[in-house]
Amino acid sequence: MNSKILTIIAVAALAACNTVPPPAPYGALPSDAQVEWQKMEYNMFVHFGPNTFTSAEWGDGTESADVFNPTDLDCRQWAATAKAAGMKGVIITAKHHDGFCLWPNPVSQHTVAQSSWRDGQGDVLKELSEACAEYGLEFGIYISPWDRNDPHYGSDAYNDVFVKTLEHALGSYGEVFEQWFDGACGEGPNGKKQTYDWPLFYSTVYKMQPDAIIFSNVGPGCRWVGNEYGSAGRTCWGTMNIGELTPSSPANCDILNEGEADGEKWVAAETDVSIRPGWFWKESENAKVKSLQELLKIYYESVGRNSLLLLNVPADTRGHLHEVDSVRLMELRAAIDEIFSTDLAAGASVEACCVRGGSRRYAPANILDADYDTYWATDDDVRKASFTVTLPEARTFNRVQIQEYIPLGQRVAAFSIEALGEDGQWKTIANETTIGYKRIVHTPVTTATAVRVNIEDALACPVINGFALFMDNIYVSDEKANIPVGEVKPATEALVLDLGEAKDTRGFTYAPIYKGEGGCIVTYDLEVSADGKKWIKVYEGKMFENIINNPTSRDVMFDAPMKAKMLRLTPVRVEISAGAAGQAHETYGVSEFKVIE
Repeated sequence: MNSKILTIIAVAALAACNTVPPPAPYGALPSDAQVEWQKMEYNMFVHFGPNTFTSAEWGDGTESADVFNPTDLDCRQWAATAKAAGMKGVIITAKHHDGFCLWPNPVSQHTVAQSSWRDGQGDVLKELSEACAEYGLEFGIYISPWDRNDPHYGSDAYNDVFVKTLEHALGSYGEVFEQWFDGACGEGPNGKKQTYDWPLFYSTVYKMQPDAIIFSNVGPGCRWVGNEYGSAGRTCWGTMNIGELTPSSPANCDILNEGEADGEKWVAAETDVSIRPGWFWKESENAKVKSLQELLKIYYESVGRNSLLLLNVPADTRGHLHEVDSVRLMELRAAIDEIFSTDLAAGASVEACCVRGGSRRYAPANILDADYDTYWATDDDVRKASFTVTLPEARTFNRVQIQEYIPLGQRVAAFSIEALGEDGQWKTIANETTIGYKRIVHTPVTTATAVRVNIEDALACPVINGFALFMDNIYVSDEKANIPVGEVKPATEALVLDLGEAKDTRGFTYAPIYKGEGGCIVTYDLEVSADGKKWIKVYEGKMFENIINNPTSRDVMFDAPMKAKMLRLTPVRVEISAGAAGQAHETYGVSEFKVIE
């Protein structure tokens, strides 16, 4: 056969490939910006503000602007650390609930311009945005609409003030990749709550930053994952039904955690979690930074479950990321690099039960290449399918990574994984539900010559664009660590601590049970007694702030040391955190109640 005939045949074959159309998009789809956002996978949150200096979680807006006084602000250190940690972007709490602005916001009287720090000439947003640009990181902004300082809060005028706040923050520091909205809506300085104009807020963001991803409980760019301990659902859809919900609507945490298969909007989950028990830096938490094992668990349950990980690393009173936090981040980066540096599917061949139109354009080999935009797909009427990866030789792994091509929608609702052992027998090693942008499946340590993925159920023809195998010798899964430890008590029962003798105490610690099991004390009265007979009330109706969303230990420091033999903590309001935040509960859990000496 001469070369001319071969050329004609090759051209004809290529033409045949090109005549097979790609799968039609299915369901709600991500925008280009949302796809690029999810590809970031891992970003840094930095909580910084007056709370850094007062040890509060939620400031009340009455603190002096002079409280904010970092001794050596170094945003380049933040950016260098984030870059070295493998993060792609940094989001800063530009304005928290106390209303204090980390930039000279012209429509607020509670900003760095009113502080003595740098003689009122400081601007954290300017320094951080420039540092991010220098280190090739994306820059994002958190602005809480709740304002416990602004006198307009609780009136129609406040929405206009907040719009001007957004316009100034989003229009002064270059490109902003994510606008982070907290849906909190408490009382302002006049005792009133605000009715937020969310459509106006959204339109303002898009006017100033058209490509920005807007975060809130319900998007519209990405959604809250429904908890603050770092875990997306094992089933996790990138879609959700929003309807009339707003960021201030009561949250159904189960839906936020898992999404909805028939969701009308693409709002992928963002998993926000702090490297410490609290969100703002506290010296008392320097010894409570999450371990490498805890952070790997969070990584697998966020990035590995179709979510983006936003890890909070708060700046300290110097204006630095603390050394303990930075070292842990480097340990995490080294572990991730070691686990995922060697793809054990490299050099493999792939076969599939079927290929869309028989076209090489949709060949199963596409799942092993490095091109995000190539994929294996089936014909439209195929909802159950499989592909088999044959390895060059027997290889040992315990992680299977699979990716769907989400620009065409999320489709897979159930899949299983089988391994072909050296004995020639196939064995099922995993059964899971969703895939999405990326799914990292934990399997037993398995030595296999081939791996088969069976799509058991899909909402439309499967479209898979990535597959890899890895061996993790670092993370040790201990299911016992997830069993709640502590005691559940009736909400009417006080906690009483007897020290045996009067001691100088600087405060106390209360910790609920893991993940808030059994309920959490939200507000409380605290009394102390030097002799067990005469009691002095120290606090009345005081709040463990944000404990429902973040059910971790709370250190409460007294204004001055107190002599105490006994402490009595009486619950005033108890709530449950598991999908029912804000609802009164009849019990509360306690894993720790002790004094701080």
